[in-house]
This record gives sequence, C-alpha cells and structure tokens, in this order.
Amino acid sequence: MEEAVPFSIVSTVKALSGALRRDTEHDAEISREREKLWFKESSAKNLRNRDFLSPNTVLTTLYAGGEVPSDVLSGIRSLRGSGVLPMGATELTAEGLRVCVDRCAAFRGVLCGITPYLRPAAQRQGCVLINCPALHTKQTVPSPDTLALGQLRTVLIADHLGAQLRRQGYTVSFCPALPQDSDIVNFLKTLGIDWPTVPVSWTNEDREEKMKKALENSTYRDREMERGKRRSRGEEIEGEKRGIKEEVRINLKQVVQDENLQGYDPSLGTCTVQREALCHLAQLDSATADFPVPTATALHVTSCQDEFRQQQTAMLWRAAGATAVQRLVICGPVKTPGVQMNAAQYLQLRKAQMKEASEMKYGDQVEGQTWDDIIRVMTSATVRFELLSTVHTSPVTLDVQRDSGVSTKGPRGGVFVMYNCARLHTLFSSYEKGVEQGLYPEIPGGTELDFSALKEEGEWLLLFNYLIPFSELLDQSGQILDHEGGTARVNLRTEQVCRFLVSLSKDFSSYYNRVHVLGEPLPHLFNQMFCRLLLLRALRELYHNALDSLNLPPIPQL
Repeated sequence: MEEAVPFSIVSTVKALSGALRRDTEHDAEISREREKLWFKESSAKNLRNRDFLSPNTVLTTLYAGGEVPSDVLSGIRSLRGSGVLPMGATELTAEGLRVCVDRCAAFRGVLCGITPYLRPAAQRQGCVLINCPALHTKQTVPSPDTLALGQLRTVLIADHLGAQLRRQGYTVSFCPALPQDSDIVNFLKTLGIDWPTVPVSWTNEDREEKMKKALENSTYRDREMERGKRRSRGEEIEGEKRGIKEEVRINLKQVVQDENLQGYDPSLGTCTVQREALCHLAQLDSATADFPVPTATALHVTSCQDEFRQQQTAMLWRAAGATAVQRLVICGPVKTPGVQMNAAQYLQLRKAQMKEASEMKYGDQVEGQTWDDIIRVMTSATVRFELLSTVHTSPVTLDVQRDSGVSTKGPRGGVFVMYNCARLHTLFSSYEKGVEQGLYPEIPGGTELDFSALKEEGEWLLLFNYLIPFSELLDQSGQILDHEGGTARVNLRTEQVCRFLVSLSKDFSSYYNRVHVLGEPLPHLFNQMFCRLLLLRALRELYHNALDSLNLPPIPQL
C-alpha cells in the first residue's frame, strides 16, 4: 500500500497563499514573497482561536479595503492537496483572516501514520566529507588536555552534522582518521562520538608524497617568488627543516579568481607549502578517495580563529587538483570568563557536577554501573546542549564556576530534555504493567478511535508545533547544501535540533503536569486515554529520533 503524503506546514502555507491570491497556475509562481502572506501560529494563546493568520496589512494589498471575496473564502475552506492540512473554519477579524485546521482530522492523519513524520522530508544522494581541522596532527596527535573548548565545539558540530546528513541519505565520511585507542579517541567516545580510527603504526606518507608532487607540478605554483626566496641560504635551511627540500609556493589568490569562488578572504596571497599542510591534504585525499566526483562536498568545520588557515588549506587542495565543492562551517569562540579551561577539565567538571546533583536528588541509589552510564550520558547531554544550542557562528559563554552546579530539572539544557524523555518511558512502563495486570486493554488501532476527545490545548500544541514540523526540521541542512549559493561559508543551523528539543520539553512538561494520562480503568474513559497514549507514543519516538542525531541514547529511568 502506498504511504500517504504527510501533512506539511510548508505545503499548507503555499496552498493557502495560492488560494488567497486566486492563483490558477501550479507551482511556477510560488515565490518567497507569497510565503509571507500567512503566518503559522505557535503560542498557546493564539492557537486557542486560530492556526494560521493572514494579517490585515496583507489583505489590504490584495483586495480593496481588505474585503476578501466570498469565493476566495470558500476556496480556502475547501483546500485540498498533497501535504495540505484539512481546513476547518475561517473568519475575518480585526487582525485579519484567521484559519483553523480541522484538528480531529489532523490528529487522525498524523497519529495513524506517524512514520513519515519522524524522518527527513526528502532523501538525498551525494557524498559529504566532514573535515575537522582541530583534530589534525600538528607536532603531535591532539589530546583532551590540548583540545580547547572552541575546538571541542567544532568536533561536536561536525559529529551532529554527520548524523543529520546520513539520515537524509548522504554518504558521510570524517577526516582526519585518529590513532586507535589514543586518549583523544577515548575522550570522544565518552561523549558518544565514534570517530574513524587507523592503527597506530599507520602512515600516510605515500599520499603526502602524492600531494607534494601535485603541488610541485601545479599551474598555480609561483616559481618567480620561489627564485627570489632561494637567493637566501637561510630560507633554504628553513625549507629543509619543514621537510620540503625545495620550497614550493602556491598562488592561492589566482586559484580563487580562476575558479570564481566567492566569500574567500581577499588577503589570500601566495602560500608556502609546509609539512603540516601536506599531512592535512593527504588526509583529505585519503578520505575522499572513493567519492564520485560530481556529487562530492567537503565541509570544513573550524573555529573562527582558524578560518584563514583553513581557507589556505582549501585552496591548496584545489591547486593540487581536488574538485569537491568546499564549504566552511565557521564556529564562534567558547568563553569561560575568569577561568582558563581545556576540554578535559570541562568534561570532568560537568561530570562531577552531574554526579553531585544526582546524589542530592536520588541519594544512596546513585551507585553501580547503571548509574555510571546514566551520569555519562547526562554529562554528554549537558555538554552537547551547552555547545550546540547557540548559532554556530556566534560565541558561547559557559558558566564553569565549580559551585554553580548542574540542575537535574529546570527548563533549559540537555538534562531537562533527557528528564522529560525518561518521563515518557516511565509512563509507558506504567501502562504496560497495567495491561499485564488486566487494568487496561491494549491500545487499539488509530482508526478505531475518536480523536475529537483530544480537546486539551496542550495536545494540539504538541502536534502542530512539534510532530508535524519535525520532518521538515530534519531536512533543513540538506536543503541548505542543495540550494544555498556557493560562497565559502555555509550556515547549517546546527542549533535547531537542540532548541527544538528544549522548547518541546517545556511544552510537554507543562502538559504532563496538568493532565493525568492514565485514568481510572473505566471503559468510558478508555477512548480519550488511548488517544493521548498514541500522541505521547509518537512524541516518544520523536524524542528518540532527535536525540539519535545528537548521538544521545534515551535514558530509561530518572
């Protein structure tokens, strides 16, 4: 049986806009301007009387005096189409034209076919290399003690991007490969990051030699400047120290101009190729060896302090013959006012605070392997939400005072999200025990239920603000890669999943504190209870899918 097209906010807004403007053509005339004709409501207050609003300022530009013709109103009420939410009442008010969705039909449509709402709206093809310069070897392999907090942020963003893009159908690989069982690999594992590794004895010297020869023979080699430099014996000695017998200089500015690349630093000039750069290029070459060229994209996830150096590396790779589309995901700094702290110290602090907060709440039961695992995951959640919830180009300021603590409640951050996810697990464990004891029957199929029983305002808010838009949220990074112009920088909105989960957790917590889901075991109450359980089961699956993109396993108890 063919799967029904899921309801979509974007599709509904486009259809409403077309109906309001009396469009006769299909999609050809849908423009950015039209998307501004309607606003989707999201606050509990406004959702009490409308789901979409076209303000009076819009109506008066389309119709004299803002009087919308009756046939247009009729057309809006009878809207149908792929992904379009079922329409209910329309009303012209002092604020504009408000539209309500047929909520009962929407609940039935979503909760009886939840699967497409829990995955990206589109599946894409292509290969993406995610390169994290912070992990590349300089003089030595990076370690948790040498990793700065800003660099840790780039690693977490790279990991999150990889998980998101894989869900959308991309083939994703990471660079650089790290030595097996090294301190940095084990440190990343405690944060749920499974970074690619190579044997400790592995070397990349053949590829380094390959990249060296490619640059020596590059059309962008600046031989004139090299000749001028060679007049100084001191320069030759310096070149030998860097591991390059004959100094090679590449005109990066010419690469940018010839390739017509936008957004690169205008001060990119001629660059001397050093051993460190060759190691970096060899890792990039190795990671993309099996990539089909036409669909390859390389994302360099780097800090703002290292942006210029990474632009140099990107252009050196291009000069060596690389054809992959290259974009830079630039991350703002991480500030810890009054304290100097590296990644290892930060994780250690958050783990100690998490354990202390758990002991204060749960007492002596906080011991053993189960609690060690819970504290590890909750610490990882705290770190990820602290470093990922801000737009990646903006700075993050952390409170790392030892006495500030980490709350196991409070409506912010990873702990609050994990706590509310665990509440759903507890709810369904209680329900399943009730079934085993004969108190409740099994949840029937959704087609047997009357969803008009879902009247509590929090129920519609959870469906309309979270379950329906989730698929479109998962799809955003791929959409940006597909459609955004080819400038050096790209903003992939890596903060959105964390912010979405925090907002969801606030609204779910408010609803769950008000509503007693598992009622008395009386047959006349079962329909409403089953409708609520279907809604919350879908919400639990949403949590699991969203947390999976952050490499956070759900916690079964808290």
